Amino acid sequence: MTGTAFLLLALAGVVAAGNWWAVEVGNRPVEYVCKPLTMVLLIAATLALDPSDATARGWFVAALVLCLIGDVLLMLPQDRFVPGVAAFLVGHVLYVVGMAVLGVDLGRLAIGAVVVLVAVAVLGRTILTAVQRAEPALVGPVGAYVAVISSMVAAAIGTGQPTAIAGAASFYGSDALIAWTRFIREVPHQRIIIMATYHLGQLGLVLSLI
Repeated sequence: MTGTAFLLLALAGVVAAGNWWAVEVGNRPVEYVCKPLTMVLLIAATLALDPSDATARGWFVAALVLCLIGDVLLMLPQDRFVPGVAAFLVGHVLYVVGMAVLGVDLGRLAIGAVVVLVAVAVLGRTILTAVQRAEPALVGPVGAYVAVISSMVAAAIGTGQPTAIAGAASFYGSDALIAWTRFIREVPHQRIIIMATYHLGQLGLVLSLI
């Protein structure tokens, strides 16, 4: 890792912590600054890395940009849930391509597929049932998103890289909690948990490039 990349990651951590505080206490102005700025710094850090594969980095940077767009859409007062989900969906597709460039072992990928199928059977089905009851029009978009993010997790497991696996799993947990709190029921301190696991997930994915 280059010194510049380390500095940018450290700054991203500080700004992310500011975002976690903001969502916990409900400080919208600070959230509006810190949430997108965290992703901007992560993108800059990714560009400053000395990656194992420059092509994979390009795909990851594109994925991070889509996630930044999704962050902004989901942060705004108006309900832009579907466009936000669409941005993240494309971002996960780009992550999958980047992981394929890094190298995915078919045996590990098969293990990853089994893991996510179990997760979808246990958790995804519950969430989709709740979506069908609460907002039937969102069953298609949410179902497509579950399929794509599950593919991203399986691909991360396929790489065999601990940082990629941990990052993808943390990202998966963050999004599962978003769906749970929107369509089933709220949980204490949900927003700070969602953002912390999301940022740690993105960090893990970025570090898998080293």
